[in-house]
Amino acid sequence: MKVLSHNLCTVLNVPHDPVALEEHFRDDDEGPVSNQGYMPYLNKFILEKVQGNFDKVEFNRMCWTLCAKKNLSKSLLLISDEDAFKVWVIFNFLSEDKYPLIIVPEEIEYFLKKLTEAMGAGWQQEQFDHYKVALNTSREGLSAWELIDLIGSGQFSKGMDRQTVSMAINEVFNELILDVLKQGYMLKKGHKRKNWTERWFVLKPNIISYYVSEDLKDKKGDIMLDGNCCVEALPDKDGKKCLFLIKCLDKSFEISASDKKKKQEWIQAIQTTVNLLRGGNPPPHKEARQKRKELRQKLLAEQEELERQMKELQAANENKQKELETVRKQLEAAAARAAEEEKKRLQTQVELQDRFSLELEREKMVRQQMEEQVAQKSSELEQYLQRVRELEEMYKQLQEALEDEKQARQDEETVRKLQARLLEEESAKRAELEKWHLQQQQTIQMTEAEKQELENQRLIKERALQVAMQQLEQLELERKEALEQYEEVKKKLETAANNTKSWKDKVAHHEGLIRLIQPGSKNPHLITNWGPAAFTEAELEQRQKSWKGKKAMSE
Repeated sequence: MKVLSHNLCTVLNVPHDPVALEEHFRDDDEGPVSNQGYMPYLNKFILEKVQGNFDKVEFNRMCWTLCAKKNLSKSLLLISDEDAFKVWVIFNFLSEDKYPLIIVPEEIEYFLKKLTEAMGAGWQQEQFDHYKVALNTSREGLSAWELIDLIGSGQFSKGMDRQTVSMAINEVFNELILDVLKQGYMLKKGHKRKNWTERWFVLKPNIISYYVSEDLKDKKGDIMLDGNCCVEALPDKDGKKCLFLIKCLDKSFEISASDKKKKQEWIQAIQTTVNLLRGGNPPPHKEARQKRKELRQKLLAEQEELERQMKELQAANENKQKELETVRKQLEAAAARAAEEEKKRLQTQVELQDRFSLELEREKMVRQQMEEQVAQKSSELEQYLQRVRELEEMYKQLQEALEDEKQARQDEETVRKLQARLLEEESAKRAELEKWHLQQQQTIQMTEAEKQELENQRLIKERALQVAMQQLEQLELERKEALEQYEEVKKKLETAANNTKSWKDKVAHHEGLIRLIQPGSKNPHLITNWGPAAFTEAELEQRQKSWKGKKAMSE
């Protein structure tokens, strides 16, 4: 017990002093264990100090170690010890809150349906109904070890291999015990390097954890959820599809699912979790378990009330039977007395006929009255028997009404589930239509903006074209003026050349010799479009100033 107490304190994270623990378990009559017994000691020194921040799986595993070796039969089981442990933990979650612990047929049906759904098989309702009838005839429910034998026997998992059954048990264990609402592989965008990495995501009621792989050994981070978080779909970008965004107070996370169905499932699961956090509600499976328990209590109360009414009706029937028996005995006694009196009267009739004629008439009248009373009592008896038959018929009608009510409740539950599914599909379609409408509006706005930008650019280009045309016309005018000036200068040059030639001829004629060509000036000659030495430097500078002034005015 000392080792057990030490292990309990370690698993439950209860602060304890090894020296004090040794004092508690001394071999004398002064320690708390010797004076009070172990159970009061366990409640006072260990269980009352538990804060709730311990690993429940490890606690269950220690309890399993203590009791499994004695109660678990391994000979005919088709599941491993680890799967048997998980079934045992699920039993503790689904069992009734009274000792000895049992799991009722309704919870057995819920657990088996979960397993069948996880294995991907079809639920055999008729087979379970036969099993339920056989179970109800012998006991109220199953113990933990009987439930393990039922799962390990493969009665409801025929055709499935061990691996499939083990994976199904693990999936149900994750949902009911570890509060895993959803899990799977997705791509996550990094916050620093902005790269996409595949991670195994696990959604719980207030946190999303992501790991390197599904063995959950290398944890990479957490996304803390609260009522302020939200999740929204994102359009495809950077070659990634099926994107959605998880917004928290401190940061946001971009996630890419494998397909649109997975994306919608994750968005819906995260939004449902946030809504539960906002309303302060427990996880869905715990809330469903509480509702099933309340429904069983309500049905039990109704059944007890019906049994009480039946007992009252039976007691009233027995009282009526007693009254009828009393009346019958009174009638028999009265008939016996009447017969005795009739006999006496017959014996004395001859002797007293004349003498007691008046008394005879009186006796006849009394007899007539008694017969009337007997007829009246018989009529009352017939009415009472009729009333008893009506009560029996009413009891049968009550039973039929109860069966009809149960069937109506089942039909109502089916219709309610169908309506809930239709509402979910309608909300999903409405959200998708709103998304398409928003994308269409954004596209129209972008198209209008691009159209306005193109119109502005067209106006700017038209203005620039008009300015360029004006400049081109101005340059054309300047070119024509330059050509006119060139023609005038050419004419002047020809005239000057003719004059120079005639002058030289005259000089040569008068002088009688031809003058040799002398070397020209060493100064640099001016070169223009009309040839060398057409203008002086002063004339060229004046023309350049004139051209620059005209060009400035045109601009």
